Amino acid sequence: MVSAGLCGAALAATVLAAPEAAGAVPASPAGPSQHRGGWELKDSGTDARFRGLAAVSRETAWAAGSKGTVLRTSNGGGRWRNVSPPGAGELEFRDIEAFDGRRAVVLAIGEGEASRVFRTADGGATWTESFRNTDPKAFYDCMTFFDRRHGLAMSDPVDGRFRILSTADGGRSWKVLPDKGMPAAQQGEAGFAASGQCLVSSGSRDVWLATGGAARARVLHSADRGRTWKAADAPIPAGDPARGVFGLAFRDRTHGIAVGGDYRADQPSPKAAATTGDAGRTWTTAGQPPPAYRSGVAWLPGSRGGALAVGPTGTDATSDGGRTWRTVDAGSYDTVDCTRDRACWASGEKGRIARWERN
Repeated sequence: MVSAGLCGAALAATVLAAPEAAGAVPASPAGPSQHRGGWELKDSGTDARFRGLAAVSRETAWAAGSKGTVLRTSNGGGRWRNVSPPGAGELEFRDIEAFDGRRAVVLAIGEGEASRVFRTADGGATWTESFRNTDPKAFYDCMTFFDRRHGLAMSDPVDGRFRILSTADGGRSWKVLPDKGMPAAQQGEAGFAASGQCLVSSGSRDVWLATGGAARARVLHSADRGRTWKAADAPIPAGDPARGVFGLAFRDRTHGIAVGGDYRADQPSPKAAATTGDAGRTWTTAGQPPPAYRSGVAWLPGSRGGALAVGPTGTDATSDGGRTWRTVDAGSYDTVDCTRDRACWASGEKGRIARWERN
């Protein structure tokens, strides 16, 4: 049996052997990579935009997106089943968390009752709506699970503080947590529902919340499953509603990567990534960041320093924990997720779903 660490190292080596320096040409948005390793597009059969992605394994993945669309594959993307909840066509799904090929929880975003949570235990054959927001001031953005039972969802600030929703039964029921332990929000501060990664967890109790839209981009950390939080400034472009931290990934409870910038195509993002080694108390700008705005990020499985970051203008890879990045693919993706069996998946606009393949 090959260890997870060796598998992760092999994937990291493959990813980082693929850049232009090796004589490769980045993949165009229209097709799969032609170099030693790269994204191979899978035919999703739809033009929905998939900002929600839950990679279970090399064979099994879920994607959630616009027009109330949820897809699932169990054969590595060779075939996608449309398992969308009935009557959800007007909803915008932006995050999905899956425990296996049968059990998943999906989040719809929007003001008031547009924010909803659905749950399935039979691969999407049937869905149960387990939460519908009734507060017109709330707007839910992202969701994360610590294990198969305990999870959180976050809303933009309500009455000056981010709102946290909690479940202890795998998403069957939800309750709003008290906000006494939540720092006050800045003027205009919010989360970005761009990749399902504005709320992420590591281990059984630690969770991080990414913000933007205000004078300073911040990352909030809780070590008690969302009851109390501490905020830290992140050195990612801020000061505008279109700027901030869009995605987070933590390798463990101390080492994390933040990506973001300015999502407008005509605006530069000179500091699109940052790292932490102290659970998010402090953040350091990447010495060689991605060249443009990035919305999603994921650690390579079993690798201590390998990670991928994605955005509308390409995919970047790092082998040193996020300190330096280089572009390995030019295709457009919104989010990325990797699995224990060394598979990485990405999804985005116009029905784009891909899996990283070794050529």
